[in-house]
Amino acid sequence: MDTYRVHRIDSLELPELAPYRTLKRPAAHETEGIFVAESDKVVRRLLTSHYGVISVMLPEKRLAEFEPLLRARPEKEIPVYVVTQKSLLEELVGFDLFQGVLAIGKIPPPVALETILAGSPRPRLFAAVDELSNAENIGAFVRNCAAFGVQALIVGETCSSPFLRRSVRNSMGTIFQLPVFEVSQQRGKLADPARPRRRNEPGLTLVETLHDLRAHGVQCIAAHPHASGKTLEQANFTGDCCLIFGSEGHGISPAVLAACAEAVAIPMANGVDSLNVGAAAAVFFYEAQRQRGKS
Repeated sequence: MDTYRVHRIDSLELPELAPYRTLKRPAAHETEGIFVAESDKVVRRLLTSHYGVISVMLPEKRLAEFEPLLRARPEKEIPVYVVTQKSLLEELVGFDLFQGVLAIGKIPPPVALETILAGSPRPRLFAAVDELSNAENIGAFVRNCAAFGVQALIVGETCSSPFLRRSVRNSMGTIFQLPVFEVSQQRGKLADPARPRRRNEPGLTLVETLHDLRAHGVQCIAAHPHASGKTLEQANFTGDCCLIFGSEGHGISPAVLAACAEAVAIPMANGVDSLNVGAAAAVFFYEAQRQRGKS
């Protein structure tokens, strides 16, 4: 049986095209457990990943080159919407879309922290983000995680989702190869998130999650530009560790900072007090892998 079915369209009014018509309503997509993959490379990486694929939309002239990837999918009859007018795709995204390829994927179910720990070879290298709300920055952060061998990303409850369209696009699809633990998603596992947490239940805040990591022997290290303690070259990243990053505007929140074992700063020239979170993450991840002999 074919793994996909082609539907040629000249209008966006079909009910099944609703996820494409609501590209600018990310909250609705998150509620439905779906995300948008946009651009040639991102869609290709989605199609070759273990993530579920709901549908694909592309111009007629691009269909042939994507057919081998579609045939290799495990789903039965993925709807492939072939657009006969390029202007329809431009209407969807709001600008001239040169590549013209979109897809709808399924956000994976929440993964337990114990599962991540069990599946990560030692020495473990995790990353966590706190109060990071810019979707493009989260996407760039994810890309750095993938580039430097970070084994899992922990997303605090004050952060935007890494499955927002702009996050997925800025990650260049590397989000599909990185285990993600979203703290906010763990709340749904409990019948009453307001009740006290019982032993062995998932943390409901980033602070609780960091305490859980420390209980498993993972050193939690804050990347803090105003740290009065160690600088980057003085820190030890050779053991199990989780590196925590905050927003450019406010940095790491006081509660999260207090939950870390230590704070480490990148030495910088006078007059420069911080880096973009993506740049800072790349510096920290490179140093961690250098110390482990993997740079």
